[in-house]
This record gives sequence, structure tokens and C-alpha cells, in this order.
Amino acid sequence: MKINIYQKLHKAACEAGGVAKGKKVQGMHFNPLLHDEVQKVAMEALLNNGLYPVCTYENQMTDSFILVTCNMKIHDVEDPKQFVEVSGCSAMGNLDKFGTGNGMSYAKKYAYLNALHLKTGLDLEDGYNAKPFSTNKIPQETSGPKHGSESTHVKSVQRIISEIERCQNIYNFRKVVKNNQPFIDTALKNRNVANFTLIDDVIKNKERELNRRT
Repeated sequence: MKINIYQKLHKAACEAGGVAKGKKVQGMHFNPLLHDEVQKVAMEALLNNGLYPVCTYENQMTDSFILVTCNMKIHDVEDPKQFVEVSGCSAMGNLDKFGTGNGMSYAKKYAYLNALHLKTGLDLEDGYNAKPFSTNKIPQETSGPKHGSESTHVKSVQRIISEIERCQNIYNFRKVVKNNQPFIDTALKNRNVANFTLIDDVIKNKERELNRRT
């Protein structure tokens, strides 16, 4: 009996399970969700069920960052005209030679997460029960203490990224991260996953770069 694309996608989501986060790096207070690991889990589940994703990207350039939006179409290999679309997964990248690639990777990572509702977190034996992604919309501020408007958050994220990128040594880098950690943990961690993850990667990449210099 032939099954339709939604049945295939449902089966893929059930089989995919979850994605374990990476190990913390020096100076980090959280475990990164790595693009390669997300893609590995998602592609295995999709291919095993006769599904193949194709992505197109839209770029929006500003004075301080590039916004990359991923639109993913998951096609039924047996009937390529049948597809499910996951649109609007976005990420910001720096204005350098790595910016567009980083933005594409982040945006595609979230398209995979939302297409299959992948659970994310540490392995269960580490004592963390992962929760599934249930929407492809960036969470907005909810009830509780306010920490400024959404536009203020975007400006703050841009400022933090600029400060981190300007660091020339590991000592200055650690000072900048420490000074901004309260805002990152309080205003972003539970309210804006996309920006929180973006800063996470910027910090991680900058730390690796500086450590290679020492």
C-alpha cells in the first residue's frame, strides 16, 4: 500500500528521535546544538523514508549583519511533485567571509528541527529530558520581568557580537563574555532561542580563533 508524503514525514519524525547537544567549550555555560549533528540525524530519517530536502535562501544585508532565511521543500522521491514546505527559518551572520555560510547553516539547522520536530538536549543518562521543537517561529517575550523591546534586543545582540569580534586576545574576550553574560542568560536564553544560539556560536568560534593564536 502506497503511503502519502505526510505519512512518510510522520514516520521519519518518529524514527529520528533526538539530537544530543555538543560538549561545552572553555568559557561556555551551555552545550551547543551543532549543525552537523542535526543534519546527520535529520537526513538519515528523511532518506530512509524516501524523502529529500531542497533548500533555497534569501539574504537581507544590513549595516551590521546579514540575515539569511532558509526555505526548505521536502520532496517525495517516488513522486517529486509532492512536497512539504518549511519556510521562514532565519539566522544572522557577521559581515565577513564566513557570515553567509554561518547564516545558511543556522537557518537550515532550524528548518530540519522544525520539519521533524526533533528533540534536542543532552543524553538522557546526563539527567536532561529533552523537549521537542513545536514551531518554526522565533519565541517572543512572554510574562515575567521585561528586559526591553524586541528591537532593543536586536540592537543588543548586534552590539555584543561586535564587541566579541573586536577582541584581540583571550583575556579581553573572556571579560567581554563575562560582562554580557547576565543579558544573554536572562533576556535571551528563555525568550529568543535564535539570537541566543547565534551568540553562542559567535562566542564559540571566536574563542577557538583566539586559542589558536596562543
